[in-house]
Order: sequence, then C-alpha cells, then structure tokens
Amino acid sequence: MRLPLLALLVSGPAHGYELKRALEALLGVAYPSPNIGQIYVTLGRLEKAGLLEGEDVEQPDRPNKRIYRITAAGRETVDAWFEESTVEPRVRDEFFMKFALAPRTGTADRIALIDRQRRQYLKSMRALSRLAAAGNQGNRLAQLLIEGAMLHLQADLDWLERCQEELE
Repeated sequence: MRLPLLALLVSGPAHGYELKRALEALLGVAYPSPNIGQIYVTLGRLEKAGLLEGEDVEQPDRPNKRIYRITAAGRETVDAWFEESTVEPRVRDEFFMKFALAPRTGTADRIALIDRQRRQYLKSMRALSRLAAAGNQGNRLAQLLIEGAMLHLQADLDWLERCQEELE
C-alpha cells in the first residue's frame, strides 16, 4: 500500500479519502477496496520516514483535514519502484506444503487436497468472471487486473492437473 500511495501523491497533494477514492477509481471493483484506517496508518509511517509531509488544513464547521505532499525522498522512492522488476516466484505455496506433508502425517489424502484446491480455484474464477461482467466495463485497467488473475488461476489449475498426473 505504501508505494501506490506515494505514486498517487506524485500528481499532487491529497488527503487520505482522496487517495482511497483515487485507488478505487483507478482499479475499480477488481481490486479490494483499501481500508481508510490502513491508508492513514500508512500515510503516518511514510511521513515519519520522510517520504511525504503532512499539513493540517482548517475547515469551517468541520474537523481539520490533513493534506499530504510527496517529498524529494518520496519521489526518489517512487522512481526506484518503477525501475524495479517484479518477480515473485511461488515456491512458498501453502497448498504445496500440505501436498508434500500429507503422506508423512497420514491425515490427508493428496487427491482430496487437489480436488478441494481445484474447487476453490474454480470458485475464484467464477467470482472473477462475475466481477468482470458487473462493474468494470469502462475501466480497462480493472479488466486487465481481472484477466491477469484469471490467467494465474488457470495456470494453477493446470499445475494441479500436473500434480495429480504425478500421483497416478
């Protein structure tokens, strides 16, 4: 959450609710709505780290609003983030750990584990399909996010088939 918030502040100062709305508008319903409490905690940490500055602005008949601006150090952090490639191999997969340990414990059947995981992946794909059909029609970024998630799930399903083949 910290780097996307910093990146949003590159375009100009904002308060927490504006940042929340900006993320929601950018990613649509494809991405879980950020928790406003988490946003404000993250902004506080970024401010302590010197990556942004906050300023309280008075509002008539309302509580003060804290506006955040990115600092030079924050801008450097965002630039470095965009320069980094993102690679997250899933070698610490919880399902695979269960799959590997099942014979040692004698408490779980590997085929049953595969079937249960397959049902979960298919349930997730159906939910993503409904999401794609529901509220992201004008939001191409949200559609791409959903497509990417579905492609990952399809790869996971293919891998489950491979695991099952290995057992047979």
